[in-house]
Amino acid sequence: MALIDEITKRRTFAVIAHPDAGKTTLTEKLLLFGGAIHVAGAVKSNKIKKGATSDFMEIERQRGISVATSVMGFNYKDVKINILDTPGHEDFAEDTYRTLTAVDSVIIVIDGAKGVEAQTRKLMNVCRMRNTPVMVFINKLDRPCKDPFDLLDEVERELQIRVRPLAFPISSGETFKGVYNIYEKNLSLFTSDERQTADAETVDFNDISSPELDNYISPKFAEQLRENLELVEGVYDDFNRDEYLEGKLAPVFFGSAVNNFGVRELLECFIRIAPSPRPSTTESRQIEPSEQKMTGFIFKIHANMDPNHRDRIAFMKICSGTFERNKNYLHVRSGKQLKFSSPTAFMAEKKSVIDFAYPGDIVGLHDTGTFKIGDTFTEGEKLRFTGIPSFSPELFRYIENADPMKFKQLAKGVDQLMDEGVAQLFTSSLNGRKIIGTVGQLQFEVIQYRLAHEYGASCRWEPISIHKACWIESDNQEQLADFKRRKHSNMAVDKHGRDVFLADTSYALALAQENFKDIRFHFTSEF
Repeated sequence: MALIDEITKRRTFAVIAHPDAGKTTLTEKLLLFGGAIHVAGAVKSNKIKKGATSDFMEIERQRGISVATSVMGFNYKDVKINILDTPGHEDFAEDTYRTLTAVDSVIIVIDGAKGVEAQTRKLMNVCRMRNTPVMVFINKLDRPCKDPFDLLDEVERELQIRVRPLAFPISSGETFKGVYNIYEKNLSLFTSDERQTADAETVDFNDISSPELDNYISPKFAEQLRENLELVEGVYDDFNRDEYLEGKLAPVFFGSAVNNFGVRELLECFIRIAPSPRPSTTESRQIEPSEQKMTGFIFKIHANMDPNHRDRIAFMKICSGTFERNKNYLHVRSGKQLKFSSPTAFMAEKKSVIDFAYPGDIVGLHDTGTFKIGDTFTEGEKLRFTGIPSFSPELFRYIENADPMKFKQLAKGVDQLMDEGVAQLFTSSLNGRKIIGTVGQLQFEVIQYRLAHEYGASCRWEPISIHKACWIESDNQEQLADFKRRKHSNMAVDKHGRDVFLADTSYALALAQENFKDIRFHFTSEF
């Protein structure tokens, strides 16, 4: 019974957004509610700093702060909340995609002035692949914003999900009066214009038609709010929690994270409707969180980059059972029994060694280079979790050894960094040269810097013209062999030995798909 209690108490979610939409600020404010006030500033240092390349690398090298803030746990009203912090910068999108495999729900932050941006659309596609429940927080209402109904239409259109506002703003920018909470039937008044001290006064208001409303927000805005709420009830279906849990309906809240306004309403509703840990899928069966035996998988590996220790931390999501310190678990890929003497939990205020962890929790395991993303731990059963995708990279370079004396160091460094999921490695079938694919330009600089500082290896990049990498497979072996023969100069294998077609133009890719009907072209490695 204790295990069931622990499971129902937990909410594990990620906050995702386009850069500068206010994700970091919202995360900070959620931590404030959890009593983790002195951590609020620590989240900031995980932001990408604009500056010289060397400054950025210095931050990258000291990403210990990122390890401490990637997972933040706190208790709020007897609910254990695990927030997974995701990098906002698109060059680190791959990391974010994988983080989404370890969460049960997502809060999407949208800038009220800019609306839905490109990165948000990409992240929503990942949520849709997994039917992850999403809530939307439309931020920056203290600045001039688009019309709320236009924003709701945009979210439906761009993110391809039905929406249901559970709160509605009263104006925005300089005339911003507050938010009416449709879910709780109360009015939160925006009472101060001082950014850091703004506080919300809540007034219970069951009858919105009452003339008393005029006393709080002036007759003009009161009338406007009544019309808007009538429109909301007429246009949108009632909120249905089951549809939200199936990933078909997104509840929408409005507020201003920097002013700590609308955040409490979001959090209160979140702990009531968001799912506790959900079943996980493996190749052979579905894992229920309430199973007695522990199962978990590694979704992220982070190098601390301390030159003295070279320690890495693997992040493991507990899927079922109870994880215990110093107990033997089967590392399925190697077949070895391993036990962990100092597994860590990332609480809001500090990183601490834990004795137990439950489904939904994220545990940090010290890694000496033996773990890979996707590795599974069990109490003996041979399982492999699915749904940990590698997306098709968008930028490609040949990697060449710049120091012949350091060949082994370079090979080891590339091998380990690829395990960490920093980027993807392809070996050309034409000339055997190594090609690195990333989702962002910044990653090439990070890899070069880390190879030099962690492995003592120097590399140089050479250009290669590739439009898209896609994994190919077919039941028609004859056609597959013919395709590989004809496209020999564009073929490669990935780190796991799978065939990859490196299309040099979008036209070449479209032509290949048209001419070889029996071949399936995959743009994620999860197939």
